[in-house]
Parts: sequence; C-alpha cells; structure tokens
Amino acid sequence: MAITARDLMTTDVETVSPDDEIGEVLTRLARVQFNGFPVVEDGELVGIVTQHDLVHIFQPSDRTLWIPIGFPPFLESLEYGIDLSWNELDAGLDLAKNAGKPIHEIMTEEVVTVSPNDELDRILDLLADAEADINRLPVLENGTLVGIIARQDVIRAIRDQRRSSK
Repeated sequence: MAITARDLMTTDVETVSPDDEIGEVLTRLARVQFNGFPVVEDGELVGIVTQHDLVHIFQPSDRTLWIPIGFPPFLESLEYGIDLSWNELDAGLDLAKNAGKPIHEIMTEEVVTVSPNDELDRILDLLADAEADINRLPVLENGTLVGIIARQDVIRAIRDQRRSSK
C-alpha cells in the first residue's frame, strides 16, 4: 500500500494570521521545533512564512552578525544570524522598525501544497527540489488546511517502512 500525505501529515497545525506582527511571529518561532508557519485568513491558506523570510528582513551581505533579540515587543531573548556589512550595524533599529509590521508584508504568497491523497513519490519530488527549497508542505483538502508535512515526517516514515520490511 502506498504512503500518502494523509499518512505523513500532522493535523495539529500551528498557523499565523496575515495581520500578526513580525515581532510576535519571531517570538512564536523561537518556541517551536520547526521553522515556519502557514498563514491563514478566514480558514483559507494565503501564504507561508519561514525563518528565511524573517531573517531576510535585513539586507544580506557577506558578513554575519549574531544578535540577541530581547527588547520590546519581544517577550523573550532569541538569537538569529543576520547578514550585515560593517556599515549596517543598526540591525537593532532595523528590527525595531520591522517588528510591528504585519507578516503579510514578508510572507511567501505562492505556497506549494499537496492533497491528502498525494503519494510519497510526489511529496519526495517537491521536498527534493533544490530550487524550490521547501521544508514544509501544507496539506489542503477542498481548499481547507487539514495538515502539514515536514521533511522529518517523510524521513521518519521511510525509516519506519524500511525497518518493518526487514
């Protein structure tokens, strides 16, 4: 029997709203074991936001500055590697300037999704696409978010299948 998205997905999906502030989402992201959230409005998937989106609020360059984030509006201290050039050391000001903006300003709107009946081969193709660089696949059924599949879910399922076939 083929493994499907329904077999792999986590149904308890943590989401954010397009109007949630960037600072709130960063704080929530620091508390979870994954690297992004589906963005849902009125029950409909409208985007996805990842660590990559959040870190790229800052201008990328060839230098990395590790900054602790713990001033208001953040509720706890986080650490993120931010790419900066030496003349852009006002990262704290950049962060403060962006913290209150809504997440819809930085989210990815064109989200790659799967349906519950999609088979493992399709899911592997999507997750293995180096150009797309996808780590999490929202699962939609009749336009409604019903689950999410992370790369780890797929690896775990393949491991378990291999073990049970020995």
